[in-house]
Amino acid sequence: MLRISTQTIFNVGTQQITSQSAALARTQQQLSSGKKNLTAADDPIASARALEVTQSSSINTQLVTNRSNARGLLSLETVALDSSVSILQDIKTITVNAGNGSLTDADRASLATELEGRLSDLLGQANTSDGVGGYVFSGYKSTTLPFTQTATGAAYQGDQGQRSLQVGSTRTLPITDSGAAVFENNATGNGSFVTLADPANYGRGGSGIISAGSVQDPTKLTGHQYQISFQVVPATPGTPAATTYNVTDTTTGQPVFATPQPYASGQNISFDGMQFNIQGAPADQDTFTVQPSTKQSVFTTVQNLINALRAPGSGAAGQAALNNVLNQTQVNIDNASDNILSVQSAVGARLKELDYLDTSGDSLNLQYQTTLSSLQDLDYVSAISKFTQQQTTLTAAQQSFKTMSGLSLFNYIS
Repeated sequence: MLRISTQTIFNVGTQQITSQSAALARTQQQLSSGKKNLTAADDPIASARALEVTQSSSINTQLVTNRSNARGLLSLETVALDSSVSILQDIKTITVNAGNGSLTDADRASLATELEGRLSDLLGQANTSDGVGGYVFSGYKSTTLPFTQTATGAAYQGDQGQRSLQVGSTRTLPITDSGAAVFENNATGNGSFVTLADPANYGRGGSGIISAGSVQDPTKLTGHQYQISFQVVPATPGTPAATTYNVTDTTTGQPVFATPQPYASGQNISFDGMQFNIQGAPADQDTFTVQPSTKQSVFTTVQNLINALRAPGSGAAGQAALNNVLNQTQVNIDNASDNILSVQSAVGARLKELDYLDTSGDSLNLQYQTTLSSLQDLDYVSAISKFTQQQTTLTAAQQSFKTMSGLSLFNYIS
């Protein structure tokens, strides 16, 4: 017969009650926290995986903030670019109006004053603030005012940098464009070459107006500079006046044509893959030049137009001088508008990409939350059932211990 001492009864009972109480307390903690793993020791693998997912979720949250910041800057740039294009359209309208031959010098001076206002407006857009003490178009020198007005237009104070921001796990997106790329990267002329009239033609009384021209055969372009020189032989009794021109490649010093060419107003002049025309009546020794296109600031273009409108423009020679500037201005304004529209298109593409990344980020965040839930969240139905079972077991242990501890031989001795 097995004998169980009183001490053994108390030890075993206490251990069982303590064990059941600890298990019940742990389940109660799970119910209170909503987590099935209270410490990493409960499930080391799940805890390590949950830490990785939490870190990835934090990075994804930061990328959401980055995308919001990027969208803010790109939206500011979009507004500035939209306004700049509208201002350039106004400037082009004024340029067209300035070509009206009935305008007086005073009328043109009034247009010049209006253009000065447009130039200030355009500078304002180019100096758009980012709202946090910096500027949108200053490149990496974000706190430097991009443009300052000068006698020739404006000087760029920023750099060529293009600020970027990480907006995806593997994607870094440009969030600004330098002012040089937006407002100064504008081709002169037709993009391949530019035609210009010698300012001295006005003093000689010449009224020739040269067109912007076009490229007829790109394979024949030389990239050289040329000079068109006119010779006018006055009329004599029985002999009409004769106007001819020579074309010289000033890069090589060689004539393009073997003999002087007869001039007819509006007739195309073609050589080395280029074609343009000159209208009006050039004076003797008047010259025009053709040279490769370069890059010109839109502010310089507008300032040159303002200066031309303030210059005397009376008579055929004065009107021709003005029209030569107006023709070049219109072409250069178109080029500037096209360049800004190109930048605007790129900005729009970046904003669209941010939309896609936001959608992807939302899906990724949902995936992270689902994974964390499966690793950490408590199954309440199972836990409550377990808690009830443990509570019943503890109560039974307590009642049985009470009964066992009350057994004694002294209860049967009378």
